[in-house]
Parts: sequence; structure tokens; C-alpha cells
Amino acid sequence: MKRFWKEVAVAREDNGFGVTLDGRPLRTPARVPLLLPTEMLAEAVAAEWRDSPEEVDPRAMPLTGLANAAIDRVAPDRETFAADLARYGESDLLAYRAEGPSALVQRQAAAWDPLLQWARRRFDVDFAVTSGISFVAQPDDTVRRLAHAVASLDPFRLAALSPLVTIGGSLVAALATVEEEITPEDAWDAVAIDENWQLEKWGEDSEARLALDNRRRDFLAAPRFLSLLD
Repeated sequence: MKRFWKEVAVAREDNGFGVTLDGRPLRTPARVPLLLPTEMLAEAVAAEWRDSPEEVDPRAMPLTGLANAAIDRVAPDRETFAADLARYGESDLLAYRAEGPSALVQRQAAAWDPLLQWARRRFDVDFAVTSGISFVAQPDDTVRRLAHAVASLDPFRLAALSPLVTIGGSLVAALATVEEEITPEDAWDAVAIDENWQLEKWGEDSEARLALDNRRRDFLAAPRFLSLLD
């Protein structure tokens, strides 16, 4: 898409804050008005459109993308969207440890054990942890209580939770990020341990590094989106 607008502004509406392009309200891909719950988020979304080059790159507008997802994908069926995300708790990344080498095992334990300990305290649950990739079932209470925590989130927070879970592979790390138990950078470092280990072991590969950097960008956009909802 070519840039066609000159002026970008934020407009206060009865039920939120909109963004206008040359006075016309911005809409989602489903043609629904893009109404945002806070003025801070609206200003940040407006900045993405204001700073867009002539060739519009949607990947450079992560906040707009998350807002679109909240309105078009999550809000129409919040319960189903939440249930799909909650299923990641049945096979959380943090429950599957490397069998070796010892340096990787120790690195995983140092980053992942505190997150599981936090979740145990926060949700009164326990976790089954295994070495290797064979599936290990989590206790029913754990799955149910983590799912309840996800289901309690509103559509905008669910939209932000989604990339944290799907990119990182850990519902626990995602919930810890949402609740600000861990910084976004530390959360990313935790869920990217295995990939970074491989790059360290086998040397830098430009394509692998680019893919990992793109995942990091999309992962870190979600906490920023969350910070603009308060």
C-alpha cells in the first residue's frame, strides 16, 4: 500500500479513542472503526501511521496490528480465543528440559525454575517437568487454573498475550510478562535460550539470526502494547 494521507490525529469518541487519516477514521481490516481503550495507545498507533514511509510496511506497525487483532479476531469470540491460548499450558516450554550438555541444562534451570516457582505461588499449582521432548501431562488443576487466568483477560490484553505465547512457547512466561513479574527483555531471553544456544554452538547464521531478531521484535511489541493499556 502506498501512503495516501498527510495528517494523522487522535479523536476522542464516546466509547474510546480513534485515529484519523486526513480527517477520516481509521478502520480495521474488517472495516470496523479502530477504537482504542486509552489515549496513550491511540497516540502510539497514530505515531506508527504518522511515521510511515511512502511504501507502507505493516510489519513496522505492530501496535496497529495488535489493535486490529483485538477488535477483529479476539472480541467477536473472546472465550474461544482464550481457550486456544490456554492450551499452551498443557505443553509449556519451561517443562521440557535439555538432557545435555550440562551448560545448557544449567542455563535453562537458571531462567526457567524461577518462573515456574512464581507460577506455583501465584496460581497455587504444580508442574511436571521432564528431560527430553516426550510429552508429559500437567496436573488437571494446573491446566484449569492457568486457563482461568487467561480467560479473565479482556480482548486487548488477550491480543497482546497471543504473540507472547505463540512466539515464546510458554504460557507461564507470557503470564509473568503480563503481570510484570519479569521484564520483557528477560522474558525474551528465557524463551529464546535454546535458539541462542544453537547460534553460539554452531556459529552465527545470517538467516537464523534474522528470523530470531524478527521474532524478538514481534515478541517485545506485545509488552509495549500492554503498557499503553493502563
